[in-house]
Amino acid sequence: MSDKLRLGGMALANGVLVHGPTSWACAIRNADGEIEVAARRKRLIASKVRNPLLRGPARLLEAIALLPQVKRALPAAKLPMQNGRVFAAIAGASVAVKGVRENERLRPAAQELLVSLLSFAPAVFALRGGELAHYHGAEHIAIGRYEHGDGATKEHERCGGHLIGPLLATTAVGNALAGLAPQRLQKSARAAAQLGALAATTELFGWMTRHPDNLLAQGLSKPGHELQHRLSTAEPTPEQLEVAEAALAACLALEHGDD
Repeated sequence: MSDKLRLGGMALANGVLVHGPTSWACAIRNADGEIEVAARRKRLIASKVRNPLLRGPARLLEAIALLPQVKRALPAAKLPMQNGRVFAAIAGASVAVKGVRENERLRPAAQELLVSLLSFAPAVFALRGGELAHYHGAEHIAIGRYEHGDGATKEHERCGGHLIGPLLATTAVGNALAGLAPQRLQKSARAAAQLGALAATTELFGWMTRHPDNLLAQGLSKPGHELQHRLSTAEPTPEQLEVAEAALAACLALEHGDD
């Protein structure tokens, strides 16, 4: 697989976004049943960031920066967080997080664990709506076929869901350390802990993908795999897979210089 590009992706409510080292492509099926495709060069390339502390946040920022580009190129694209129910889930999670933090009967470690779990609730909620889970499965199969050939499944080893295990661990450690700071520095310490947890999670996730047979890597991957298998992905239809393949082909064409 040495000649294969490292690809990532995102499921939309009506399509798939695929991105490579320097380019991205998005394909959707519009209201008329036709496939629309757009491909562009990335404006921000996180792989150029070498500082381990900044690599994780840079990769997250790179992914977020693609979304306005996608909407400008494909106005009909339905991003996961556009759903009103998802905004309601975000608001509900925020209220729940506030309640957990104000609950003095919970130990700090239990508070941080609950807060971390609640932070994933809106994303899980989004993936269970409409066709999003099916397009998520189509994204994984298309990229999996490119990387490994036929036989790819709707679960993929580099899915963002695999961040759950390491992120829960690093967030718990970071917030526990932040809790040792003086009261007047608690907010700053928590912010630093979140940044550190994100950076550590990204580095740990990279290590996990390079050492899939390691028992620790398998343990950290287990929550994400179960999330994919049971909640966040569904078997796509041939039509949905066709959309994902169109996004993949357009991204690879641009990466290989076929403008």
